[in-house]
Amino acid sequence: MTKQDLTRQEEFKRATAGALRAVAHANAEVQVAFQPGPGGVSGKRVRLPLPTRTLPAAEMAKLRGAADAAALKIRHHNESVHASRMPQRREAKEVFDALEDVRVEAVGSKFMAGVAHNLAARLADSCEQEGYDRMTRKDQLPLPAALSLLARERITGRPVPDAARRVLDLWRDSLDDKAQDALAEMATATDDQDNFARAARKFLAALDLAEAEVETEAEQEEEGEEGDQSTTQQDQSGEGEAQASEQEAMLGAQPETMQGEASEEEAQESDEEGAAAEGDDKPGGPQQRKEVVHTDDTSRYHPFVTSFDEVVEADDLCDPEELARLRQQLDQQLSHLQGVVSKLANRLQRRLLAQQQRAWEFDLEEGMLDAARLSRIITNPMLSLTYKREREADFRDTVVTLLIDNSGSMRGRPITVAAMCSDILARTLERCAVKTEILGFTTRAWKGGQSREKWVQDGKPRNPGRLNDLRHVVYKAADAPWRRARKNLGLMLREGLLKENIDGEALEWAYKRIRNRPEHRRILMVISDGAPVDDSTLSVNPGNYLERHLRKVIGDIEGRNDVELIAIGIGHDVTRYYRRAVTIVDAEELGGTMMKKLAELFDEDAAEAWQRAATLSSAAVG
Repeated sequence: MTKQDLTRQEEFKRATAGALRAVAHANAEVQVAFQPGPGGVSGKRVRLPLPTRTLPAAEMAKLRGAADAAALKIRHHNESVHASRMPQRREAKEVFDALEDVRVEAVGSKFMAGVAHNLAARLADSCEQEGYDRMTRKDQLPLPAALSLLARERITGRPVPDAARRVLDLWRDSLDDKAQDALAEMATATDDQDNFARAARKFLAALDLAEAEVETEAEQEEEGEEGDQSTTQQDQSGEGEAQASEQEAMLGAQPETMQGEASEEEAQESDEEGAAAEGDDKPGGPQQRKEVVHTDDTSRYHPFVTSFDEVVEADDLCDPEELARLRQQLDQQLSHLQGVVSKLANRLQRRLLAQQQRAWEFDLEEGMLDAARLSRIITNPMLSLTYKREREADFRDTVVTLLIDNSGSMRGRPITVAAMCSDILARTLERCAVKTEILGFTTRAWKGGQSREKWVQDGKPRNPGRLNDLRHVVYKAADAPWRRARKNLGLMLREGLLKENIDGEALEWAYKRIRNRPEHRRILMVISDGAPVDDSTLSVNPGNYLERHLRKVIGDIEGRNDVELIAIGIGHDVTRYYRRAVTIVDAEELGGTMMKKLAELFDEDAAEAWQRAATLSSAAVG
């Protein structure tokens, strides 16, 4: 690239950052960084995608739209108000966040035509990039994207991008009168974040995404009912405020972690809410919440039905054209990370190759004369001559399995970095004759899918166990060469793939695959950003149902000692589950941590081999 291109790129970045601060009314308080990957806002820190040096017009419009969206969020969004109305369930949180983004962008673009144009260009580009125009089924469009597009259309009065129009028409019939009324209330409350959040909660409740109690509480506060209902309202309000303040404190401490995972307490609340929802289906007014009976049946982990589970090859989940586009998108991200991670990969490769090469045994009584040690004979003639002998290094053939969490909380930078690091690691290990398998785990649907539908059809029997459809993805089989499987890794970037995470059964699946391998050494590395969470399962089982099963599976694997198990947690403490684990705060640390941990494992292997050789030499001398 020419110096003129570099200057133009820097000028554009400087102008964009200045415009962002001006729109945000924050001037020097806002820190703007241009980095690879999607943008984001954290307090007064903004990350924008790194522009290319050629700066085509479409890219400039998209970047300006991202900058305007970040500026409007800083200017019009109050995090404490947002946290106080945040729903408990993860899927509802994602929709709630998306609706708030719609609000701040609608407010900001109302009086600024340029901002409205930039946001529209960004939205249109996003719809095309995600392939909305190729979607033919309702379930292909993620729920947060569908509801935010419907809300944006209603609030702004502007039509959705052409790419999303056909698939969005499939969603319109799913909104009943209550949902439509809530949308209308949201459209009139965009200037007041608290009232908008109340209306958004009504919208979520109408779609059965939020708790019915929250909806009742909000309606009672709105209407100001008296008598016994007023007393109940005050009690519920006190509980809601205490819960909101606790949420706000936790979100302030770890915003990304709290939005990406559900805690054990939240899972227990989800359990109670599910029991209450079952009671509401019965006639005769409000019902008492069902208590979960902790019997042997509830404690024993089991799936309700397995006929809807699937183990699928990555290239079977989307057409070749989309897979090629996603791989190209991954390559663009990879070009920026290549330098840092490649250095670590080369270091790991040198260690592995050094262990596979021949080595020397010294201080022997026979063999080749060790000329380097002849000086000892001169200084002390009483010493015997020292010899050396070349030996083959004891390098055991090895297979490495990477099991990657494909849950919704990994969306964005974490899953992108995981895909890039897996790609580089697979190439590195293949050059060292170490086979690598890359697997992913998620579910086929939100809120249970066909498993939950069958449970409802069967009369909602108690203690159903796991209540969602598993989807286990094979991105690269151990025997497949990297060049054939490389395109599959781009699938991790596909919108709509990442849903719930049921870690225990995924770990069992990966363990069974690697256990049947013929290699002498087997290493299983798990990459996750949270505890196992599935709202459908936890709503009708004890709150620690999935976590307890995960602990049992880990204990069984670590107790057998036929597979070396290691885990890396992104923003989540996995050391409380795994004996050998490490926790990183930022996804950017993932590449270095993966290389470092594998290098440590191979160094341990080399140390053991050296110790065995030293023992044999000592025995021979004796």
